[in-house]
Formats: sequence, structure tokens, C-alpha cells
Amino acid sequence: MKQKYENPLNSRYASKEMSYLFSPDYKFKTWRKLWIALAEVEKELGLNITDEQIEEMKAHKDDINYEVAEAREKVVRHDVMSHVYAFGKQAPKAEPIIHLGATSCYVGDNTDIIIMTEGMKLIRKQLINVINELAKFALKYKDMPTLGFTHFQPAQTTTVGKRASLWLQDLMMDLEDLDYQLSKAKLLGSKGTTGTQASFLELFDGDHEKVKKIDGMIAEKMGYKDYFKVSGQTYSRKLDYQVLSVLSGIAQSAYKFSNDIRLLQHLKEIEEPFEKSQIGSSAMAYKRNPMRSERIGSLARYVIADTTNPAITASTQWFERTLDDSANKRISVPEAFLSVDAILILYRNVVDGLVVYPKVIEQRLNSELPFMATENIMMDAVKKGGNRQELHERIRVHSMEAGKMVKMEGKPNDLLERIANDETFGLTMEELNAIMVPSNFVGRAPQQTEEYIMNYVMPVIEENKELLENEGEEVRV
Repeated sequence: MKQKYENPLNSRYASKEMSYLFSPDYKFKTWRKLWIALAEVEKELGLNITDEQIEEMKAHKDDINYEVAEAREKVVRHDVMSHVYAFGKQAPKAEPIIHLGATSCYVGDNTDIIIMTEGMKLIRKQLINVINELAKFALKYKDMPTLGFTHFQPAQTTTVGKRASLWLQDLMMDLEDLDYQLSKAKLLGSKGTTGTQASFLELFDGDHEKVKKIDGMIAEKMGYKDYFKVSGQTYSRKLDYQVLSVLSGIAQSAYKFSNDIRLLQHLKEIEEPFEKSQIGSSAMAYKRNPMRSERIGSLARYVIADTTNPAITASTQWFERTLDDSANKRISVPEAFLSVDAILILYRNVVDGLVVYPKVIEQRLNSELPFMATENIMMDAVKKGGNRQELHERIRVHSMEAGKMVKMEGKPNDLLERIANDETFGLTMEELNAIMVPSNFVGRAPQQTEEYIMNYVMPVIEENKELLENEGEEVRV
């Protein structure tokens, strides 16, 4: 038996790639890369740092001596200084210049930004693959008429593909937000204890021009084009809120999709994948519960609520630095990323395996179609010489009676029979049935779907085809 709480985001839901990104190993290896970058920049700007010292650091950038760092932290109670100490034990010639002029936030904050940026790239890859699968589904079913709902009440006819295009459009909006956030990715740089770079001004004997170059050079070595021009000791915590807001948007889109699938599965029109040996209920063996969609909703709800954390954290920071952000960030940021990663794994799995039941869709549509066709029926009757106002009243009366038969007595909708037997309309049953072609009532739904996907979605998929994968992550139950 396992004796400690395990986060299910790691053990059940998220991908190995996302879990590793937020692991201690990735974090501490990034710290060492940042220390190497700082030493290189300081050397290039004229400090007495040797190539030998830098090469010694590079030789141990990945083989972290964790046991030394852990033992040291028990003594000094400081994680960054413990790892500076451990790095120095492996690179003794470089030990005097490791972390020179920097504060803990140099490695801590820059690493947090790097992890969030790489996390957004992983999310983007997942998102592109979901968009690709959903686009294929929407095109496949763009012409299939289905009953539309407003307020979950029968409304005008749409198509299965057109409904999917609405889910698709939400994800495309999320992709725009994600791309914007990635486009302005920037590191903190190295600003010192209150953001003034006073320690570096001291190191470089008051040479402002050299100190001004430090942040940009560090950013370039770490693969970034920009850096925060001003800061306190930390980067603005608004960044965490902005990033998690994008993740919340993706969660909202997925939540909407999952709710629609749950409703459609209740109607027996469309179902999420259900494996051959899957058990839907421990008590009711016949059940096919929408487990995947329910999990999407469950995780999405968590992400949406979690976004409150960085909002409060950003608004309660004191002056140049306070530490009440740290414990919260360690939980709220990783869990948002892991949750959205898990959500998109499920989203793709559901779309890839959606089961459509055309006969059920057709039956439900046909039961409501006579009501929707009344305007067309009235126009045809007017063409035969009928009075529009009189016909409108007759349709109203017949519709109310037919609705009563359906609701009160559980009988089929007999509106067409009533109209055919009413001489006021002058229409035969054959003529009425000719009107009852579902595709006559979908408007431009097929064209809208195809135009949207071909003109707006497919160019994005084509631009990102290197991110497409043949198979998604396995869903762990």
C-alpha cells in the first residue's frame, strides 16, 4: 500500500512530458543552465572568469548531485544556496563565481518563466491536434441535418458538422490567445534584490553600459528575444495570471464541448468512445456513462477556479518583493498546466472516437420538423390562393392540438395529418411530405461549416503540420 497522497494529475491524468516539465529535475537542470549563462555573460563583459571555470560548470550541468544539495538544505534551510553549494562541489574551480551578483529569483523566476513557456508550447501542440481531429469530424458531418436547440428546447434545424464548428471556433479563439501570450514571452533577466542591479554595478565598477547589456545577453543565451525592462526582485506576478487565464479559456471551451456531448449521449444521438470491456456502472451493467466527458468537465472546473489564485497573488504583492506568492505558485501554476494537458488528451480521445447515430438523429428531427415547417406550409398554401392571416391562425390551433397529443397522451406528432384534412390549406399529404425534407431547413449550415474550416482552420493546421501526431496520448482510467 502506498502511504502518501499522490496527485492524480501525475498518477492518472497528465502526460509524461508535462509532468516532467514541472519536475524538480527539470527545474534544477534549468538553474544550472542559468548559472552557466550568467557566468558566460559576466566573462564576456570583462569579469575575471575563465573558460576553464565555465567548461567545468558545463560538464556537470545535468548530473546533479541531489544528495549533497538535500543534506546542505537541512543545514542552511535555503534551496538555492544548497544547490549553489552542490554545484560548487562538482565544479570546485568555478565555485567562487557561481551565482555571482545574483539573487535567488535569478534562477527561481527565470526558471518559472521558462517552464511556463515550454508548458504553453506543449499545450499548443495538444490544441493543434484536437483542432485537426475536430475539423475532420465537422467536415464529415457538415451535411447531416440534426435538431438544433436553444435553451435545450427544440429549435430550428442545423447540422451535426455545423454544431461541431462551434466547438472548433472556441478552440481557434483559444489558440489565438495562446499564440499572443507566447509571442510576448520574456525572461526576468538578473535584476538583483530590489530590481536595481546595484550588485552588478558594483561588480563592473559603475559601468552602466555593461550592466545594461546583462539582461539581454542572458535572455539570448537562454533562447529568448526579450526581458522585463523593469522589475522588483521578481517578475510581475501578473504574468502568472495572464498565462493561467489562457489555460482557463481552453478549459472553458472543453467544458462546453463536454457538456454538449453529455447531453447528446443522453439523447442517444452521439456518444463518446466506449471500449469493449469498459464498465459503465458497478450496479447497472447496461449503462454507458460519458466518463471521459465528465472528467473533462471536472478538470475544467478546477482550472477555472484555480485561475483565482494568481489573480489574488498578483494583487497582494508588497513593494519590491514578498514571499507569500511562493507556496501558492508551486501548486496553482503546475496544476493548471497538468489539468489542461489532461483535458486536451481527453478532448482528442473523445473526438477521435465519437459515435454518431443517424437514425436516432433523424427520428428526433422528424418528430419536430412539422412544427418547423409550418412557415413553408403556410407560404405554399398562400400560393394556392389561401389567406395568410387565416392560415396562420389555423396553423396555431393545429399546432397546439398536435403538441397536446404528444405531451399529454404520448402519441406521435399528427400535425401534418391535421393540415392535410383541413380544406383551408388545400394541400395533400403527398405535397406536405415533399416539404418535409430535412436538408431544406438547414439554411447555410453545410456551407458555413465548409467555408469556415477551409478558409480559416485548414491554413492554421497546414502551418502547424509538423505538430500533428497519428495517435493521441492513452487515456488512463
